[in-house]
Amino acid sequence: MDSAEYERKIAHRFAEFDQDGNGYIDREDFSRAAAALLAEFGTTARSDKGQALYSGAEAFWQGMAGIADVDGDQRVNRQEFVDGAVKRLRDNPHRFAEIARPFLHAVVAIADEDGAGVTPAGAQRVLRVLGVEPQRCEAVAVALDADGDGRISEEQILAAFAAYYVTPEP
Repeated sequence: MDSAEYERKIAHRFAEFDQDGNGYIDREDFSRAAAALLAEFGTTARSDKGQALYSGAEAFWQGMAGIADVDGDQRVNRQEFVDGAVKRLRDNPHRFAEIARPFLHAVVAIADEDGAGVTPAGAQRVLRVLGVEPQRCEAVAVALDADGDGRISEEQILAAFAAYYVTPEP
């Protein structure tokens, strides 16, 4: 895949972070995503899981801003996101996974309703809330359960998340 095509894919993925559609990713987008996830799973913001999710969202925002907000305006525009992903993360998707880990860890804690791992149905709910195209949610959730045991581990989610946002694969 050539660099221009890769940049187009990454730019499309920017829209999934831009929860309010204002053309920027900022702290509010992460808070909005956390609130939507809490509502979807009936978890209160003041609970331990709710607080962990908001803390994880803030950590994720800080990590992304540290990589991509080159002008220091506390928001990441599409070009900054593309440049940050292409220049800083393409060769090291694991770095992006580490930035996202606190947030994803908290998401897993909320979506794992019985303590045995996130089910594909739970993953579908998370994906839909986070802005993945509804017609793709089921296929993505099934693919996340790579071993077919009906449960998706945090490590599987981290690896897939990082690969999706910083590599050219679908």
